[in-house]
Amino acid sequence: MILKALHITWKTPQVPVSFAKIIHYSDSYRHSHMIASETLARLEFEKLLAEIARHAHSESSADKILAIRPGNDLAALQDTSARIAEIRSLKRSGIALSLSSFEDIRPALELLRPAGAFLAPQELLLFIPVLRLYAAISRQFAHREDITALKGIIPNLKGFPEILEPIESSIDHDGSILDSASTLLRETRRAKRALAGRIRKKIEEIIRSSGIEIFLQDDFITQRSGRWVIPVRMDSKGMVKGVVHDVSSSGETAFMEPLEIIPFVNELENLAADEKAEEIRILRQLSGWLREDAAEITACFGTLLQLDILNSMACFAEEFDLEPARLNDHGELRLVDARHPLLMMMQKRGALARVEPLGLHLGGDPGERISTVQANPDSVMVITGPNAGGKTIALKTAGMLSLMALCGLPVPAGPRSTFPLLETLLVDIGDEQSIEQSHSTFSAQAARISAILGQAGARSLVLLDELGAGTEPLQGAAIACGVLKELQRQGSMVIATTHLTEIIGFVHRSGGMINAGMEFDDRSFTPLYRLIVGEPGQSHAVEIARRFGMPEGVISFARQMLGSAGSEFTALLAELRQRRSEYEELKKSIETRESALEARRIELDVRVADLERLRRETAEKAWGDARELISTTRRKMNELLAELKKEKRSEIIDKLRRAEVELTEQIKPRAESPELLPLASARPGDAVHIRSLGYDGVVLSTDDRHAKARVRAGRIEIDVPLADLSLPQSTAGHARKKAPAGSWRFDIEESDQRELKLIGLRVDEALTLLEPFISHAAAAGLGEVRVIHGIGTGRLREAVREELKRHPLVQGQRAGEPHEGRDGATVVTLRN
Repeated sequence: MILKALHITWKTPQVPVSFAKIIHYSDSYRHSHMIASETLARLEFEKLLAEIARHAHSESSADKILAIRPGNDLAALQDTSARIAEIRSLKRSGIALSLSSFEDIRPALELLRPAGAFLAPQELLLFIPVLRLYAAISRQFAHREDITALKGIIPNLKGFPEILEPIESSIDHDGSILDSASTLLRETRRAKRALAGRIRKKIEEIIRSSGIEIFLQDDFITQRSGRWVIPVRMDSKGMVKGVVHDVSSSGETAFMEPLEIIPFVNELENLAADEKAEEIRILRQLSGWLREDAAEITACFGTLLQLDILNSMACFAEEFDLEPARLNDHGELRLVDARHPLLMMMQKRGALARVEPLGLHLGGDPGERISTVQANPDSVMVITGPNAGGKTIALKTAGMLSLMALCGLPVPAGPRSTFPLLETLLVDIGDEQSIEQSHSTFSAQAARISAILGQAGARSLVLLDELGAGTEPLQGAAIACGVLKELQRQGSMVIATTHLTEIIGFVHRSGGMINAGMEFDDRSFTPLYRLIVGEPGQSHAVEIARRFGMPEGVISFARQMLGSAGSEFTALLAELRQRRSEYEELKKSIETRESALEARRIELDVRVADLERLRRETAEKAWGDARELISTTRRKMNELLAELKKEKRSEIIDKLRRAEVELTEQIKPRAESPELLPLASARPGDAVHIRSLGYDGVVLSTDDRHAKARVRAGRIEIDVPLADLSLPQSTAGHARKKAPAGSWRFDIEESDQRELKLIGLRVDEALTLLEPFISHAAAAGLGEVRVIHGIGTGRLREAVREELKRHPLVQGQRAGEPHEGRDGATVVTLRN
């Protein structure tokens, strides 16, 4: 979601802004500073951002991450969540965003604003990795259809090959300008190298030919101030013709340029000047191209930052297996299996063995809540329990996860968790007594809570730690109850911790408020860090003090001071815990039974599916066998018909037709009736109903070993599984209805039935109609008939003509004439 419509100017203020503002820079985030920096600091939000920033590929991205602040625009936050989810989906498919380290190019682009300004090679070098990333990500996104949210970031990244390629061919990795930057530069440098070689050879010739070797301090040739010199002893410099350009630090060596090479060196300096001028021209040209596209390059850099920030968030979410945050606008906070992210980081480093999950539910419209047992949802929760039992961690977990959700970040909680869109998150955690301002613990807390009461409202989440502490318990409890009542009246959601039992009783009696406690092991006197909603906790101060070495006398006296009231309260809580434990055991037992029943239901569903599959397979096999029998029978009948036609024995022809129709009727599959009675056993001679075929028959023999029976259905015999047999329909109370004609049945008039229309039928259906049509036409003495099959894809036409070619009663065939349907019909000539 980041930077959906970011319009970067030449100078962007580097100040902390809300993440929502980073995303859109629109007026809809004018309230993004709804949560004070002090609140973020108390909840240690900056530590979380620092952990996310570790995954960034540039300092600019890391700075943006550290400047993230919560927002309250639901659509913008959902965009962020969707984009993070798309990056995570790519990662799980083995595809990572094409990101690598890059630097901020915006200061360099700022330097290009004045006309004629140009960048140094090291500054131009910064653009190469950035422009490469533009091109790589642009290619990566181009043809993907599963990242619509990421592709919705404006502007879309694009490559700048017309700028990247010249920079790559001009600037080396160390910031030097390459010879390939231009032809003139390459030729000038070649001339320089050649002339430098000539100068070195000339100096060597001078030394050898003029006999000045004896005056040299050393035998090397070097340069001073760009001039070629030789080291001459100071006392012999008058013996060598040349110009002194430098003296050694010891004063014993003069570096002299021989007079004979001065023209050559002057020429070399001219070439160096030409080289410098060409380098400046190249830098100006490259800088000019950057200046032309500066606005677009800067905007794309904003998109690159967005993608790097989103990728950092996705990497963090994958590292800790976080879930996308579900936001709601009806003021409901529900945490399911929630964990504090900083504790998860400690666990990963080995500092913690386990992080106990947290679950709680506050606020929301009754119609929106999963559980609607309570007509008025609780909006105030007071947590009690022992010191170091996890009360403050529960507060911070609720606060931290709410902040993450309001930044569009995935959260360490179950998928059923949901978070409200807040206008304010108000926190009072920690002791801020001040010597300078003469504030005690209580007065400092009173001042903070007074400020909270002035800021809280209907879209506020208030977290109060150790409410009512720091003063006389009865008065502190009374003030605390008044604070809770006022916050509830204002419509705020409140989570508070306390040790005062008077507050527990007030919450228990007040509608819309609920007690909760941190679970404690009464046998080992150790906290379990689990929040139990609906049941107050105990401080267990006496037991904890004893465990940490408090003298027994002190412990006994403390118990006497507590008196019977404290004992009764403790006993009541113990009884509540016992009942809760029993209910939990009962719940587990019910869940186990439900799981077993569900497994049994699934098993039965599988068995039913297997039986249905077996029934279908049996029916298909029987139908296939029947069709094969019919096909064989028809061919034999066709031969008989051909012979009988010559003898004009019409009575036999009619009988054969009736036998064909009867056979077809008896083997045609029918829809089975759900009311058929099962067959207890089968013996030869029994009347039975074949369920897969839908017809009655008579058992001829049985095969108990293979659980099969030989059954006659009409004039055919077939092997059928015993499980496929039932009582005949007449026995089951079903009146036998005359079945409709088979798929190939039609009335044949010997004089005028000359056409068969097969258009719209499948190949197997058409061939089933074709054979009896030809046979009956031949029996009727017709010489020529027409089969109309249409054109279509041509499959039906080819199948019909292939079948006609093999038919013994067909003498020939041809495509139809124009008045006969052309290639959409086949005219068949029958044998006489």
